[in-house]
Amino acid sequence: MARQLDYSTLCEIFARFSAAEPEPKGELEHLNAYTLLVAVALSAQATDAGVNRATRALFQVADTPEKMLALGEEGLTEHIKSIGLYRNKAKNVIRLSRILVEEYGGQVPSSRAALQSLPGVGRKTANVVLNMWWGHPAQAVDTHIFRVGNRTGIAPGKDVAAVERAIEDHVPAEYQRHAHHWLILHGRYICTARKPKCGVCPIRDLCLYEEKTA
Repeated sequence: MARQLDYSTLCEIFARFSAAEPEPKGELEHLNAYTLLVAVALSAQATDAGVNRATRALFQVADTPEKMLALGEEGLTEHIKSIGLYRNKAKNVIRLSRILVEEYGGQVPSSRAALQSLPGVGRKTANVVLNMWWGHPAQAVDTHIFRVGNRTGIAPGKDVAAVERAIEDHVPAEYQRHAHHWLILHGRYICTARKPKCGVCPIRDLCLYEEKTA
């Protein structure tokens, strides 16, 4: 496991991320808290681009849990069948929509525990919604963040829970809100899995990765 970078180095890393992209945004398209929740739930084992292609038409007809229930599982399935695991995801979206209507007045709850109680909503999904919609400093660790955290020394950990804790424990407080977006974007476009683009990396001189590319 990679060593943990020291505090001053982390300050410099996130200062550079912030200077380059002061307000990083998630790439899942959404209209409100509900469509964000659905989009994130659909994105498991799928790309954001693939989810966006499916949800553009879907959210035009079903942007609330009530409208999703009216569309029904079969109607939803037709919209999302290009997404992996679409049958199971359709079942979960209909179930969570029913719970939102019956128990939360059609509103998406703003607590992690309540979100995680919904079908198909795990900790990562809950953290994305908490961060993107309510601005909580929640860290949604995906494969990109797990790789970047360990490869660079920003947030090393043996599993996603450990990496999440490392971000919360070591990343300076003023950068916590946007930390996971900066790390996702860095992993998606620069610190890629097979051949990281170290030659254009803004934190190349600070990173602990020993096998840097040109």
